Amino acid sequence: MPKIKTNSGAKKRFALTGSGKIKRKHAFKSHILTKKTKKQKRALTHFTTVSKVDEKAVKQLLALR
Repeated sequence: MPKIKTNSGAKKRFALTGSGKIKRKHAFKSHILTKKTKKQKRALTHFTTVSKVDEKAVKQLLALR
């Protein structure tokens, strides 16, 4: 069986943590920032982890397992 290629879009967007969780950035922080509050933009700056529901799909895109 051939190797599964890593999705090139996913490898730019996700990173693995030391404990094996998948790290991601928040959405809605790239443009149209004038109408968003400082508090909202500051909250979107931080990284978070992928939810348990989406973890299997992201791992498949990253060709993990």
